[in-house]
This record gives sequence, structure tokens and C-alpha cells, in this order.
Amino acid sequence: MVKKSAPPKSADTITRRVIKKYPNRRLYDSATSSYITLADIKQWVIDGAPLQVLDAKNNQDLTRSILLQIILEEEACGTPLFSEKALADMIRFYGHTMQTHMGTFIEKNMGMLYDMMGQYNAHLLPSKAQTGQPFAAQGTTAMQHMISSYVEQSQMAMTQMQNHMQDHMRRHTEQMLAAMGLKT
Repeated sequence: MVKKSAPPKSADTITRRVIKKYPNRRLYDSATSSYITLADIKQWVIDGAPLQVLDAKNNQDLTRSILLQIILEEEACGTPLFSEKALADMIRFYGHTMQTHMGTFIEKNMGMLYDMMGQYNAHLLPSKAQTGQPFAAQGTTAMQHMISSYVEQSQMAMTQMQNHMQDHMRRHTEQMLAAMGLKT
């Protein structure tokens, strides 16, 4: 009988958990010497545990494809996170000059959003227990403030990305003109 491993108890795990993916599509946790499921990997990601998925035959890193598979399964059931328009817009960035910067922009925005959620939970959840007021009634103004802050930070990140792109284009143009023997 194959045993399933439990997710790590804390996100403080320093060592990266290595998962081997076999041709039969089975996932094997080398730390516990047991087969696991995508649900296990999803839980480890939620818990913040570092992990890496490797092809058992050639050690090719499959982590991104496994994470995308988890996202695909999540999108297929329940309430999707991405609208069709958002997905189409993401596809349009492939091959675009902004592609290299878009990943960083999305990553920064996700980080800011995650931080905002943490602040929201840290400041408002304890106050609900203390006052006995409904959570929604307490949190409306604070949530609006946090969303405004997030939008401002997002706009700043976009401005930084645009400035970076302009600097990059300027340097590229200067290099092209110099290569042609023209002064800038």
C-alpha cells in the first residue's frame, strides 16, 4: 500500500523538497519516500514550503509546469481567478517587447497584494473578536484604504517599469546609432 505524506508543518523549512515525476505521471516525494498528489504539492505551496519537481529520467526542472497544472485544475473548478480577457491579455504579452518586464511587474503586484492581505488579516481579524461587530462592517473603510494603497503601489511599479523600458530603449537607440557611426 502506498502511503501519502503530510505537508510540512511550517513555512520555515529551509531545505527544498525534491519531488520526482515519473513517466507514468506519478509524483514521488524523495524526503518521505512516498507517492504524492498535486493536492499535496498545492498545500505545500500554500504553506510556503520550497519545492522543486524534477523529471525522474533526466532531472529536467518541471516545477513551473506542475504549478501551471495546479492553476489549470483550480481554474477548471469553482470560481476562476482569471477572466477570459485577463488570460487573452497575458497571451498577448508573449513575444511583445514588454514580455521580459511583465513577469516582474506581475510578481511585484502579487507580492504587494499578498502583503495587503496579510495586513488586513493582522489588523482587522483581531478587532472583530474584541468588538463583537460584524467583520464586514468594521473592515470597509480599512479595506478601501488598503486597496487605495495597493493601487498607488501598483501605479508606482508600472511607472518604474515604463521608466526602465524608456531607459532601455534610449540605450539601445544610442548603441545602434554608435554602431552606424552616428553621434547621439
